[in-house]
Amino acid sequence: MAKSSKSPPHPIVKLAAQGRFPDWTVAKGSRLKHMARVAKLLRSWARKRGESGKEIQRWTAAGYLHDTFRDADPEELREMVDPPFHELPGKVLHGPATARRLREEGMRDEGLLHAITFHTLGSPDFEPVGMALYAADFLDPGRDFMNAWRKDLRARFPTEPREVLKGILKARLIHRLGEMRPLRQETMDFWNRMTKGEGWASDSEL
Repeated sequence: MAKSSKSPPHPIVKLAAQGRFPDWTVAKGSRLKHMARVAKLLRSWARKRGESGKEIQRWTAAGYLHDTFRDADPEELREMVDPPFHELPGKVLHGPATARRLREEGMRDEGLLHAITFHTLGSPDFEPVGMALYAADFLDPGRDFMNAWRKDLRARFPTEPREVLKGILKARLIHRLGEMRPLRQETMDFWNRMTKGEGWASDSEL
């Protein structure tokens, strides 16, 4: 599991938790609204779970930062990321590229960086902030599909995070298989972690 930084929050994290995007953000208006909704959802979940002030800040910042490069040219992003990510489809390069840029800006919170890197794919090495971001991105209330089911999952996440994540992963895996598309190893390993309950004795330990 990626380890959180014990140092004070990076200035970008502080600003993001206040709803301010980095000045190098490449995202259109609708994308910015999505990021704000995800951040609001993450903040509400963290508060309902009784997380510390620092965790509330990290979860909120994750929402505001995760799609920072979502509307950038994929081929430009491919040149930014490390070799292990070169093979990724263009539409998921923004996570690794954003994390790379944040590292260049001096961020050292590996748990948060890992969350942003893998928020589209899932990862067995997620910290709680990563698991919450993966769920919130899918459960954004501004998205119009499977609304009743997703509303139920949003309400349940603070007390049943592992079951909610399993439900999301199952739906995404079924969709991908239905389209006869390959499955990423990170996603499968995340599924295995959720179904085995590895790392948690109960949902309360997310």
